[in-house]
Amino acid sequence: MASFAIEDFVGNGSLQGLVPKLLEEGWDDVPTLKTMNADDMNELNMTQRQKDALEIRSYLHNRALMQYADMLEESGKSLPELLKLTKVDLTTVYGMKRGHVARFTDRTTTSGGDTLPEAYNLQASRRTALRNESLYKDISAVTSRKQTMTRSFGRTNTAYDVSLEQSMADFKIKDGHVFKGIVASMPDEPRACGCVQATPVIENVAPYSSIENISVQKLTPEYKIGTERLVKSKSPPMKASELWRDKPAVIVCIRRPGCIMCRAEAHQLYAKKPIFDALGVQLFAVLHEQIEAEVKDFWPRYWGGVVLFDRSMEFYKSLGGGNLLKDKFISGFLFNPRAIANYKRAKSMGVEQNFRGEGEIKGGLYIVGRGKSGIAYQFIERNFGDWAPHAEVFEICHQLQNPQGSQLELPQSIQQRD
Repeated sequence: MASFAIEDFVGNGSLQGLVPKLLEEGWDDVPTLKTMNADDMNELNMTQRQKDALEIRSYLHNRALMQYADMLEESGKSLPELLKLTKVDLTTVYGMKRGHVARFTDRTTTSGGDTLPEAYNLQASRRTALRNESLYKDISAVTSRKQTMTRSFGRTNTAYDVSLEQSMADFKIKDGHVFKGIVASMPDEPRACGCVQATPVIENVAPYSSIENISVQKLTPEYKIGTERLVKSKSPPMKASELWRDKPAVIVCIRRPGCIMCRAEAHQLYAKKPIFDALGVQLFAVLHEQIEAEVKDFWPRYWGGVVLFDRSMEFYKSLGGGNLLKDKFISGFLFNPRAIANYKRAKSMGVEQNFRGEGEIKGGLYIVGRGKSGIAYQFIERNFGDWAPHAEVFEICHQLQNPQGSQLELPQSIQQRD
């Protein structure tokens, strides 16, 4: 799976010498860099080779094919020219595996089960406001250092000329979708012909009091170019409520950072960082174990946001109504067809894995409103590898921007917030 480390993204190609300038101009993380448009490139005085390199690397990053980035960039061809090559040429000249050729030539999807249209990283109109019927009508763009604008590559001569507006609208709750409510989880399927009972899940959102005073410790900063891989000095514990004091926050409780499904979930969510930035929502990942080697493997390759340590596991207990939600490997995975399907989904994304650390404690996700407004949404990992549907996550985040006009049953404190 493609790494979120800038040095891995730029590789050994023509973008390498541009890194200091990117940092100076605020293009300091991979998801934001991938939203750069033609005007932005011109402002940076990028050469045509660098523009082509950025388009190629963004395309490969979306498809978890970065191992071919240096070679394809060295060819001197543009992305449209590379996509016109035959499968035989891709295999013989560039050593691309057959399955990777199919992924490379598929222009409609990106890596992973929750698809973000390719155009999210390509053409978008800087002038056009999002449609009124769009879920994101209040979002004009992703914020850059100089101005808030809708970013794009501006490649009007390619087949990928679809707007950011359309890409964001792709996450809109479609007609016929049944919203799961404040507390959400995936359905449970019969296990071992009904002989194994599913993990019970709570029906009510956790009280805000159960999370506001949780003591957490910062293990990593938000990834930017040149940041240290880990916080050098031991950070003092802090109250969790400090995280969302000024801005809403998405809190992802990771079951185990070496787990293939947890890594896939984290990667897919952080890849949407520009959308969360536009919505004014922060991203945090929480671990219940502090194993330094595991944190180094996890950040920033699979997650470029802040990583926190919840020693007391209170975030995890809150998901279970005060108790940890746990499942055994045999009953929770081997006898669970949904968990096996989740594993296959992550495996297809090219995610690596290890088996270090505790892996039976279920995770989940919270969306917490600004200040003391409360928990707007929580998702419970009922089956190993379940993750919150991104459409629901974006829907709730959007409603937090406009609680008065919300048609969702947000907590009363959020609806009445100024």
